[in-house]
Amino acid sequence: MKLNYKKLGEAGPPLLILHGLFGSLDNWQTMGKKLAENFQVYLVDQRNHGHSPHSIEFNYDLMVEDLAELVNDLGLKDINLIGHSMGGKTAIGFAAEHEDLIRKLIVIDISHKQYPRHHDQILKGINSLDLSEIKTRGQASEVMSEYIQDPSVRQFLLKNLYWVEKGKLDWRMNVPVLTHQIDKIIEEVYFGTIDTPTLFIRGALSNYILASDAAEIHRKFTHAEIYTIQNAGHWVHAEAPDELYHKIITFLN
Repeated sequence: MKLNYKKLGEAGPPLLILHGLFGSLDNWQTMGKKLAENFQVYLVDQRNHGHSPHSIEFNYDLMVEDLAELVNDLGLKDINLIGHSMGGKTAIGFAAEHEDLIRKLIVIDISHKQYPRHHDQILKGINSLDLSEIKTRGQASEVMSEYIQDPSVRQFLLKNLYWVEKGKLDWRMNVPVLTHQIDKIIEEVYFGTIDTPTLFIRGALSNYILASDAAEIHRKFTHAEIYTIQNAGHWVHAEAPDELYHKIITFLN
């Protein structure tokens, strides 16, 4: 699959960034612009998200293949790879299969393990919208608030709405596939070990990487560091961008 991407910066080694579930490359534009002062940054839309194609097939093996195709098409090697949440699992899968192409790996607030199902309320909120009736994002947010109380989460999700034509909204993400194949996103990514230097960054207020996960991470990633950003949750890049930026730069340099 030919993924949509956006390149920022012309100098320095290549750095690819993968967004999380329900996201898009737009979520990383601010951070990408800062990183582009030192790297050629490629912000990538994963399949069924952003401006990349939709498909009824959706799993990590396919997302790894998509990324490998993009890297090959761009003629990149010795890349640095950052993945957040779902994108972090894609990045892990890519590193497991294409370790010869990666210089350093950064995985943000996710590990390779299986997670319990926890997106049902979000999916109910998304699917509660009748887009033949909804005319503004404000109306959409009000309807979704019955299922999703946190306004910041609603705002994040509603960035996926766009105007097909005047007065008609639609989702950029593939809502039916994400709804019916959500279990593919929470399943474990299986591999042997990864020797690539890897930085795991976790938000202290998030429960995606627990203290009890550390031993397994160090067993599977032979050159791993785990760094915790205080006062940040799962969306570390939005909640603590300065500390995240400095940690990324320090690790990659």
